[in-house]
Amino acid sequence: MLPSAVWTRRWERSNDSVRNSKRRCALSSAKLHRSPRVAQNPIPSAPAESLGPSMASEPRGPVPARVDQEIPVPLPQNSLCCRAPVIYEDTKPQYQEDIVRQTIVRRFDVQIGHCACCGRHVQGRHPLQTSDALGAAQVQFGPEALSMVAHLNKEMGISHERAARVLDLGYGLQTSRSGLCRALTRLGQKAAPTYEQLRSAVRSSPLDWMDETGWRVAAHLQWLWVVVSPEVTVYDILPGRGFAEAASILGEDYDGALRRPPHELQNPRPLHENGTIRSSPQVSQ
Repeated sequence: MLPSAVWTRRWERSNDSVRNSKRRCALSSAKLHRSPRVAQNPIPSAPAESLGPSMASEPRGPVPARVDQEIPVPLPQNSLCCRAPVIYEDTKPQYQEDIVRQTIVRRFDVQIGHCACCGRHVQGRHPLQTSDALGAAQVQFGPEALSMVAHLNKEMGISHERAARVLDLGYGLQTSRSGLCRALTRLGQKAAPTYEQLRSAVRSSPLDWMDETGWRVAAHLQWLWVVVSPEVTVYDILPGRGFAEAASILGEDYDGALRRPPHELQNPRPLHENGTIRSSPQVSQ
């Protein structure tokens, strides 16, 4: 057992510590709630006349060039403040830009026949058709819907599932992510001739810029190549970043000037020798 004097001293030190803590808390609270000083010479606000026309009267965006619907907005008979009659002064326009969710359904009456010589199946085709499928697959998406899905998925990086959700919420079009995936595959196959024309354009261009960056395909590392000419841009996803991949885009006999991006000028990778693409250890890394 400790003597009573020891307990007394410990009790006094404890009380002093508690009092000091309360004092510090009170000082901190006073500093937090202290009102800020008022500026002695506040800067006067500029008069409205010096600011020119009122900002409220200036449009924040361009006025639409086309108006599809005009809606009159009459004055109320009595004011809400005093319930007194309202006196007309002027009429000012207000514009609203909105999206009209409208889905167009087209029915193509496709004529079916056969060749008089060999008997092979023949059917008509309209430029707006996106598929020749009939029967169980007779309901197709039109070119505008497929174009939107391509932008959502390829440009904005939205998944097929969420792109299908956008079509459902915005336009009431029901589809699945696998259906959109197959539709984009068919769209890419139809764009193959245009892509080959773009490749021919960069191969015949006297000046091209080339670069590549890492790209994931099914969780595996691939390389996204880009070739830019003064007229067109060509992309290609390839398994490597060496001579073979560069030659597959431009051709081994490319005789134009090939430049690297500006950020690689300090450590350029030579791609030419005697007017052709040159395979080197630096390129094949």
